[in-house]
Amino acid sequence: MADRKLEGMRVAILATNGFEEPELLEPRAALDAAGAKTTLIAPTGGKIYGMKHHDKGREVEVDLELAQANPAQFDAVLLPGGALNADALRVEKHAQQFVREMDQHGRPIAFICHAPWLLVSAGLTNGRTLTGYHTIRDDIQNAGGKWVDQKAVRDRNWVSSRKPTDIPDFDKEMIELFAAGKARAMGNS
Repeated sequence: MADRKLEGMRVAILATNGFEEPELLEPRAALDAAGAKTTLIAPTGGKIYGMKHHDKGREVEVDLELAQANPAQFDAVLLPGGALNADALRVEKHAQQFVREMDQHGRPIAFICHAPWLLVSAGLTNGRTLTGYHTIRDDIQNAGGKWVDQKAVRDRNWVSSRKPTDIPDFDKEMIELFAAGKARAMGNS
C-alpha cells in the first residue's frame, strides 16, 4: 500500500484547455496515491483537453468551475503547465485571486513548466526563487523572481519544476511540501 501521508488533504488543480498532459495526470496520480482529494478546477465546466507537446491529447472531466471555487476549501494547489493552458489561465481574474489567497495563507503551491505565468500575472513572484520552462525565464526575472535551472526548487510554500522529464523529482518535492503544509495546518487547528 502506498504511503498515504496526504490523507484528507484537499488539493485544487487549476487548468484549462491545452494543459501539458503528463504535467497534470502524473502529479495528480501521485497526489491521489498519497491520499489527497484532488479537484480539477477550470474556467468552464465539462471537459478540457490536454496536449502532448504539439499534439492534442486526451480530455479530462472538470470537477468545479473556477468562478465557484473557494480557496478556503483547499489545502494546496497544483498548477500544471502547457503554454496554451498557462497563457489562458494567467489572464483569468478568478485564477489570479485564487493563487493570491492560497499564497497569502501560506498554503502550498506546486507548479511546473509554463505555470509560473499565472503567479507572475498575480503579482506573486517578486523576491521568490523558482524555476519553470526556460522560455519563461525572462518573464519571471522581469517580475522580480529569481529563476534557477534545477529539476525541482522549493521556496517557502512553493515547489516548482521545469518540464515533463522533471516530474519524478517534482512529485517527490510536491508530496513533501504538501505533507509539511498539512502538518502545519493540523498544528494550527
